[in-house]
Amino acid sequence: MLFDNFFGHLKTVQQHRHIVLRHCIKAGIPWRGLTHDLSKFSPTEFIPGVKYYQGNRSPNERERELFGASKAWMHHKGRNRHHFEYWTDYNPVTKRNEPVKMPDVFIFEMFCDRVAASKIYNKGNYNDSMPLEYFQRGKHRRFIEETTARKLEFLLVMLRDKGEDEVFRYIRRQLRKKR
Repeated sequence: MLFDNFFGHLKTVQQHRHIVLRHCIKAGIPWRGLTHDLSKFSPTEFIPGVKYYQGNRSPNERERELFGASKAWMHHKGRNRHHFEYWTDYNPVTKRNEPVKMPDVFIFEMFCDRVAASKIYNKGNYNDSMPLEYFQRGKHRRFIEETTARKLEFLLVMLRDKGEDEVFRYIRRQLRKKR
């Protein structure tokens, strides 16, 4: 079982990174794709990934069910700027941790990441509405800055309504405007 979990998790991570890389290249952010999720190969993330591997969802979900938190996820979100959970900081006015606005390049990588994850976990059943549906299911419990959430949702709606090619064209146009 450990052998199967090891290679199953490794294959899932590699497939996910490959899809994200392809998407990031299409979006005009190849470096984000090349460096995407490299922390998943660290012992802090890889070992729990193998231990809690199931093949149809993130191993972090299982670790969370068992222990109330996922150390692998805490490590991951603290090192990968394409996760909105990375973008929180202490607000000196409110004296609380609050979400802060993400730079667009990381929102674009987050979009690529979410679409790739939907493709990996839904396999042949994937359709372009799934990443939006997943995003909307978690809306009520998400701790994300408002502008960031609107931009991501805009991209996910465009994906559902117009397809990947149109979203990648839009992202490339946005990146050209910033140069």
